[in-house]
Amino acid sequence: MIPPRFASTVVLVRPARSGGFEVLLTRRPPGMRFLGGFYVFPGGTVHADDYSAKVLKRCRGLSGDDARKILGNEHDPELASGHWIACVRELFEEVGVLLCSDEAGAAVDLRDEATKKRIELERQAVARKELEFSSFLDNENLYCDLSRIVYFDHWVTPEIYSMRFDTRFYLASLPPDQTALRFSEEVTDSVWIRPEDALARTYDRDFPLIPPTTTVLGNLARLGSWDRLRTKYFLP
Repeated sequence: MIPPRFASTVVLVRPARSGGFEVLLTRRPPGMRFLGGFYVFPGGTVHADDYSAKVLKRCRGLSGDDARKILGNEHDPELASGHWIACVRELFEEVGVLLCSDEAGAAVDLRDEATKKRIELERQAVARKELEFSSFLDNENLYCDLSRIVYFDHWVTPEIYSMRFDTRFYLASLPPDQTALRFSEEVTDSVWIRPEDALARTYDRDFPLIPPTTTVLGNLARLGSWDRLRTKYFLP
């Protein structure tokens, strides 16, 4: 039996005009070994660097002990925190969204074009493994705002598969004044879509989806409205 690797997946959400809400789905490059060509939520493996001392000192909003309790006391506090930090890093690498705050606790403001361009260049360097995520945080004097990320589900790849993941699912709201990249090094396309509309395309050859993505979409679709989503999961 192949032991599963720890992973984090983040369902990024935003309100829709109808009173409902949309989720961000990204399409993986077809050449990727795992789920190549499929639409998925952003995320990936939890790396040791995600819970290094250098990164942990750049985190706010959730203690390691609280993270450990939320995950059922299955990990030590550092690794538990690493699951949340992986969400921040992966969301930044894949679609350029930053769940971070500055030293004063204010949300990151990317409306300034010079700042936006500088951070995008750093994102590209992080994605290419030329710049450590911790060094990026130091460079910009930013802190991962773990309070923005809400844990809500847990999936483990069945034993019959040769590549397995022990994946925690999280919810996060798109921060104000930020937009997600349409494509990047690890994304060939991204789309904002209502969960019910995504499910209606389950059998569309141009919109391939598989569980657990479809299951998560189904659970979210039943909530219907942005207000019910925020109330149920205490989204900030």
